[in-house]
Amino acid sequence: MTEKFRLKRHPANPILSPDPDRVWESGAVFNCGATVADDGRVYLLYRAIPQGYRLNLSGRGYDNYISSVGCAVSEDGVRFRRFEEPVLKPDDHFDRFGCEDPRVTRLQFDGDTRYLITYTALSAPAFSGYGNRVALASTGDFRTFRKHGVIIPDVNDKDAVFFPEPVGGRIALLHRIMPDIQIVYFEDFEQILNPPEGFWPRYLERLDEYTVMRPRPGWESAKIGAGPPPIKTGEGWLLIYHGVDENHVYRAGAALLDLDDPRRVIARSPYPILEPMEPYEREGDVPNVVFPEGAIVVDGDLYVYYGGADKVCCLATASLSELVDWLLSEGKGRASV
Repeated sequence: MTEKFRLKRHPANPILSPDPDRVWESGAVFNCGATVADDGRVYLLYRAIPQGYRLNLSGRGYDNYISSVGCAVSEDGVRFRRFEEPVLKPDDHFDRFGCEDPRVTRLQFDGDTRYLITYTALSAPAFSGYGNRVALASTGDFRTFRKHGVIIPDVNDKDAVFFPEPVGGRIALLHRIMPDIQIVYFEDFEQILNPPEGFWPRYLERLDEYTVMRPRPGWESAKIGAGPPPIKTGEGWLLIYHGVDENHVYRAGAALLDLDDPRRVIARSPYPILEPMEPYEREGDVPNVVFPEGAIVVDGDLYVYYGGADKVCCLATASLSELVDWLLSEGKGRASV
């Protein structure tokens, strides 16, 4: 019997934990996006919450639970030095209840390079079930950050991430309107910020046409969502994603999407490649969670950064070529949406 393919946890896990000496990240640090910048260093953007939140009366979430986004930098992708202050704060009307789950893409388009940061902006309290919107920020140097506001209006939406280069000459964005993963295209950066009248209503009316993946029975039966920015390989776009089952357990899977039309799924993992097993994944503010949001390639190895139990930041790795080969070998039978 062939041994199952799994991501390998790094022995340094968790790579970031709450810091009691910094109020803004004293309660939890998790769900981290990652990129390699032009200076060759790895930058990690992570969600941070101060101490003082408490379980609410429903037992399904916390009160006084407001996130900001921190930044850390590393020479090797394992040992990180944190910035003193958060780089994105919940100080606008559209994110006043939290800046959550940042993902960062180094996007090259029309000769310009930008680091685009998508995050979930909360205009209503966390765990309320409404007020979740996809917001955008950007930076050119990981020193100055600029918020651009909500970019997908009037619909609860999460798990948005840009492709790192144009697809068919356009900027492509994956996102998640429950419970599926969808894709939307923009002609340029200006259209992201100022779409023409009727752009989003027309798109939402045809949402089914732009659906890339739907949940499958079993470990991802309740909902799925994109993780890190897709990684371009010779066989397709490698997408690491999360799946949630009926017991609210979060696991990670992988898929290959067609390079020219990412709506065509080439292969999809038949089982999770990472699932909660270690104490730092099974015990935390939300137990039984591995939540991938960042990925880089280091000397042929895939480094996947993920949140553990909504409490800490972690790292798992695999050979990129071995993962792609395994998907092509074992995942083609699950290629359809």
